Amino acid sequence: MEKLVAELKKHVPFKDTTEEGDLVLVAAKEPQMLVYALITGIERDRTRKDEWWHVHMQFLTVPPQPMSWTLREEQFTGREVFTMGGEQRFVQAVRLDAPVKQPETTASRGKKPGLHLVK
Repeated sequence: MEKLVAELKKHVPFKDTTEEGDLVLVAAKEPQMLVYALITGIERDRTRKDEWWHVHMQFLTVPPQPMSWTLREEQFTGREVFTMGGEQRFVQAVRLDAPVKQPETTASRGKKPGLHLVK
């Protein structure tokens, strides 16, 4: 799993934090999966002495699948590969930059593009 995570970090712009509304990449060895999920909520598990969090997410599959995992912050921020049922998992938020604003074109100002008759 460490090899896969190292390769992912070369190609995916990850964030250091994870918040509600973030898109995360979830990797698992068994069952083998690499899938995106939307974080729909993060709440403290008050039944535990140590800091554990209920991380609610919507796996972006067809059909979408809601999921809740109880994790430590290091686990849902990509700082630690962890196991569930004896199988390794990795979760980290992806940095999605705002789209670059394109300069206004003739077409975007309501004028028709193409050739114009000049007299």
